Amino acid sequence: MSEVERRLIEAGLRLPSAAAPVANYVPAVRVGDLIFISGQICFGEDGAIAPAHRGKLGDTVSEADGRAAARVAGLNVLAQLKLAVGDFDRVARCVRLCGYINAAPDYDALPQIMNGASDLMVLAFGETGRHARTTVGVAQLPLDSAVEVEGIFAMA
Repeated sequence: MSEVERRLIEAGLRLPSAAAPVANYVPAVRVGDLIFISGQICFGEDGAIAPAHRGKLGDTVSEADGRAAARVAGLNVLAQLKLAVGDFDRVARCVRLCGYINAAPDYDALPQIMNGASDLMVLAFGETGRHARTTVGVAQLPLDSAVEVEGIFAMA
């Protein structure tokens, strides 16, 4: 078991099964020492989006539920990463995350929502989980997901 998986288990977290693509894309692409993980929404372990993780921040989704949705989306990023590389010990660091927040037009707590995914990467990878980041509010996301997260990782 990798250190990343041990840390997740100690925090009471489990990786979901990596979701299959729902359109014409691949979940991960490796270019040199970088691996790019396609945007992942907040599918839970059961493969469904929890009702609390559907809708818009600043309207039907609370800030706490938004952070939780970002964490779940981050777990899906990690599931795709593990599927792509086989072992987290092959990952040198999280380089960048990009978060898309399904938000009401006047909602401005986007960074706090994205911290759900960012904090997860630091929990999982320690200092090498600290990353560059972009967070954007959007009008809509697939399946009315509250959050979508994509990532770039460097290989060891």
